[in-house]
Amino acid sequence: MPRIELILPCLDEAEGLRWLLPRVPAGIGVIVADNGSRDGSGAIARDHGGTVVGVPERGYGAACHAGLLAATAEVVVVMDADGSCDPAELDRVVRPVLDDAADLVIGARRPVSRHAQPWRLRLANRALAARINARTGLGLHDLGPVRAARRHSLLGLDLRDRRSGYPAETVVRASDAGWRIAEAWVTYRVRHGRSKVTGTPLGAWRAVRDMTAAIDQPA
Repeated sequence: MPRIELILPCLDEAEGLRWLLPRVPAGIGVIVADNGSRDGSGAIARDHGGTVVGVPERGYGAACHAGLLAATAEVVVVMDADGSCDPAELDRVVRPVLDDAADLVIGARRPVSRHAQPWRLRLANRALAARINARTGLGLHDLGPVRAARRHSLLGLDLRDRRSGYPAETVVRASDAGWRIAEAWVTYRVRHGRSKVTGTPLGAWRAVRDMTAAIDQPA
């Protein structure tokens, strides 16, 4: 049983998985939570030794939750499957949890270029970070595409969002529970393929709506 497992919520991310999976450090288990891919993502994951969990309910949060239920490791990391983040840097977010220096670590994006995170998404992310900081008293720069915590603790938060608000709900509920929340910078690259969430104006609006609702929920 691996001590650490990487959960990758996935919907048609074959190109990203081809780049990402060979870079996962040895000893870290991989769970691909497949949200209905039709591009062979599941086969690629299996070819690289990953476990594929089918998730019939559409939504980023639904995929994250299914991956969490399927995991068995003490510590889990959730990361986007699009190749925008490098699993070779996982130690940055995992180490504080393993050392019991933090209960939740958020990987804050450090874009390698302006193309990695378009200006409209940077502005939206800053606004959401400011809102979540006002709600929690934290000083986060980013809600982040990477999060590490202990599996049993995450399950204890009883997260309910099954769409794009899942990352924000994770931070809010963890803060309400008195968790020690830290931040670690991670390199952020141009993703492989178009985003299913923010790749269209409607998708971006829905993501902001879901995250705002998660932030504004009462303690």
